[in-house]
Amino acid sequence: MEGLDALFNPSSVAVVGASSTPGKVGHDIFVNILKGGFTGTLYPVNPKAKSIASVRAYPDIQDIPDSIDLAIIILPPRFAETAIAHAIDKGVKAVVIVSAGFKEVGGEGLEIERRIVDMCREAGVRVVGPNCLGVINPNADVQLNASFSSRMPSAGNISFISQSGALCTAVLDFAADKDFGFSKFVSIGNKADVDELDLLRYFHADPETEVIMLYIEELQRGPEFIEAVKEITGGDRPTPVLAIKSGRTSAGAQAAASHTGSLAGSESVYDAIFTQSGIIRVESINELFDFGTAFAYKNENALGKMRRKVPLGNRVAIVTNAGGPGIVATDMTVSSGLELATFSEETVEALKSHLPETANFNNPVDVIGDAAQDRYENALTAVIRDEGVDGALVILTPQSMTNAIGTAEAIVRIARRSHKPILCCFMGIIDVSAGVKYLQEKGVPVYRFPESAAKTFGALYRYSRWLNRQELAPFSVKHDKQRAAEIIADALAQGKTYLGEIGGTELLKCYGFNVLPTVLTTSAEMAGDEAEKMGFPVVMKIVSPQIIHKSDAGGVIVGPDSREAVMTAYQTIVDNAKAYSPDAEITGVLIQRLAPKGHEVILGMTRYPTFGPLIMFGIGGIFVEIFQDVAFRLAPLTRNGARNMVRSIKGHKLLCGYRGAPKTDIATIERMLVGLSELVVDHPQIKELDINPLLVHPEGEGVTVADCRFILEMPE
Repeated sequence: MEGLDALFNPSSVAVVGASSTPGKVGHDIFVNILKGGFTGTLYPVNPKAKSIASVRAYPDIQDIPDSIDLAIIILPPRFAETAIAHAIDKGVKAVVIVSAGFKEVGGEGLEIERRIVDMCREAGVRVVGPNCLGVINPNADVQLNASFSSRMPSAGNISFISQSGALCTAVLDFAADKDFGFSKFVSIGNKADVDELDLLRYFHADPETEVIMLYIEELQRGPEFIEAVKEITGGDRPTPVLAIKSGRTSAGAQAAASHTGSLAGSESVYDAIFTQSGIIRVESINELFDFGTAFAYKNENALGKMRRKVPLGNRVAIVTNAGGPGIVATDMTVSSGLELATFSEETVEALKSHLPETANFNNPVDVIGDAAQDRYENALTAVIRDEGVDGALVILTPQSMTNAIGTAEAIVRIARRSHKPILCCFMGIIDVSAGVKYLQEKGVPVYRFPESAAKTFGALYRYSRWLNRQELAPFSVKHDKQRAAEIIADALAQGKTYLGEIGGTELLKCYGFNVLPTVLTTSAEMAGDEAEKMGFPVVMKIVSPQIIHKSDAGGVIVGPDSREAVMTAYQTIVDNAKAYSPDAEITGVLIQRLAPKGHEVILGMTRYPTFGPLIMFGIGGIFVEIFQDVAFRLAPLTRNGARNMVRSIKGHKLLCGYRGAPKTDIATIERMLVGLSELVVDHPQIKELDINPLLVHPEGEGVTVADCRFILEMPE
């Protein structure tokens, strides 16, 4: 961490490429450090200037007589390479390359960037950038604004990491308007060396950072990122991480080699990463600040330690002086995964003793428009003490008799005594400003609209569930990894990159899947013979390398229950296939024992560069792409991950026995998801796969593979 510490807590900084011309980046960054009140020593480096902003300039960093911790490089790529070599000779510990023209433009810029990184890694020097805004530490002991943003933010307890420099300036402006403070602020640009994970680890260890905000355009690490961040967000000393990801579309979904590939866009990968690592995803910059305020909200416990205020459950009490906003808050509470708390008789009695008869004593509590601070204080005290309440939302609208500052003071007094989160919504601007300012000064989250407060409470509850999640013991399973490798190797040796039920079912059997007896037939007579041996009824499916989605081609017939019916079905399937794709090579027709009835689900996988296998689970059969009720997780998948994955889809209710139907064997689904994860981790030659449908039988009766397809490819 020493190199990273030099980025944020340097005792000396050299600005290489400092300029005496106002408006140039080299001038503005140097002046920003100077005017920001940097507590260390600052040196401008420019061979053509005697001084910059009245500070003596040096022609080269090596000419500076004192040691240098941090070098800020503001030079074109070719000159930057030489300057960094000199900085390394000088003994710098870290470098920030603000200049552009490196990897992002390719060619020579990319080569120079690679050489710089190799040179710095060999010397143990950490690099931020190139193509970045810089670094900021507003702490009074440092006061470093090594960026081209003229605005030094207030000191706070939230650290911000951004891949975009332009976004940083907008965020700083936004933060100033909200009087929002930061512990550290950094733009990472091209991420040639230091990336998000390096900084997440550093900020997690930083005693001045309580919450980490993250703006991501793309990640360069997958499973390693998940494992490390999982410990940061949910380990022994958890630090919440809030992330906003650019590009909220499903761009990147592949052509239909498999259902999984067609549904698994790049956003599915990032949703999986965030879910598995405990990162709270936000939708906008405004929401980022809304959530950040609440996640930084702490309270001193009985032992004198500061404790983050997160709800133990999702039961919310609402106290309001206006019916309309209370209804809006109620609606948003429910849509945010929360529920209105039901008060105990003792709480209702307490409310009745303090409030006028015209008040509403149930949730949401309406203290009526003429409520002064005493009414708010008594109502909030009563509901927050209720054991059936996990937190409260206080709404105040400005009436002529409203005392915003008095109500704010009452809320702060109650908040100090309670471990439960209390979020406020003071609606308006001018009339409530004194109360809002007081709440902000005391660290109590306050919002302008009830929707924001309710969404924020929902995010706190999601994080609470992450912190308090149960850890299940891993499944005890044995796989025939060697036999599976032989099947894949044989197929590739024969030039086969597609495996259907022939080969595919045998492959799945190696990893614990229950598969049906299956035979390939090449004539109607053979089909009749094999069906008689297998026992009626059967399922019949076309086998053709060119026909992947068999149902679309009329290539599946379910239930022939006699020899004659099977022979007729054989000819029908072949005719349908030829009509669908005249050039298709017809290998034959598969005869498969008809599986017991069950709910149809899909298990699948598609493999992404960098991130590896992305597992899919959802409602299957012909409805998979219609309803798209699916969830994604990156492999390797744990038992916990499989359990959460199954529970995350809307169709989970169907699997649990909806409206009197028997509960399905969810435990076996979870086991099969883990088995599938291990299959694709063990065998990187599997590029994509679908098991669709996987038939799920009643609880205790297992699951059956009804159809499957594999796409193989030799890994690079």
